[in-house]
Amino acid sequence: MPLTATSQTTDRSTDDPSPVARTAARVAARADGAVKVYGSGGTEVRALDGVSVDILAGTFTAVMGPSGSGKSTLMHCLAGLDTLTTGRVFIGDQELGSLNDRALTRTRRERLGFVFQAFNLIPTLSAAENITLPMDLAHQRPDPEWLAKVIDTVGLADRLSHRPSELSGGQQQRVAVARALASKPEVLFADEPTGNLDRRSGTEVLSFLREAVDRFGQTVVMVTHDPVAASYADRVLFLADGRIVGELAHPTAETVLDRMKALGD
Repeated sequence: MPLTATSQTTDRSTDDPSPVARTAARVAARADGAVKVYGSGGTEVRALDGVSVDILAGTFTAVMGPSGSGKSTLMHCLAGLDTLTTGRVFIGDQELGSLNDRALTRTRRERLGFVFQAFNLIPTLSAAENITLPMDLAHQRPDPEWLAKVIDTVGLADRLSHRPSELSGGQQQRVAVARALASKPEVLFADEPTGNLDRRSGTEVLSFLREAVDRFGQTVVMVTHDPVAASYADRVLFLADGRIVGELAHPTAETVLDRMKALGD
């Protein structure tokens, strides 16, 4: 459910340097001439058509565009969830296309975090168990200090023993975000993370993502259709017909909406 245009009040003016300025120019993720083609012949669809973009570390990037613009495909390819037809994608200095399936799975597990529109929590596990589940499956121990910081930031310390059915939708999504952050990912990818939430719950989740960037230096890439959700980001990338057609720094809901209307026209 889209948020209201009054829900974002964070001031990221030039008097308060953005994470882009604070982290210089270290690139956390990158696409270089990315092309993704589905089908062939008369059914061929070019979901990505030569996209090149850098995602700087410690920043919050939103990706927007009309339905079918390629925004989710770009995120999935950057995250190693889908493969390119041609071109390259990198996490840090590692080209994902050079990895075999086992190495790619390990990279996603150890270096990336994921949050989707569906919460994907295990109903029989507590919130705490859901948060640490990926590391438990990988036989890894969480960093206690880091985990405590994440739990403190997510604001669910008094709900950790509760199962998903005992949590609100916003609380469940915050558990999902905490799970994605618990392993200290280099990049957190979020695909419409507020799509199943009401306005208040969506605001809680977006504020948490914003705080993760500002407090922890987390890198976040979020696909969204909502101008208010995009206003929480440092930068918005606009896609149309598989190409990046513009970007906007220090976005507000109003400036994002104006740009989306221009794309529609």
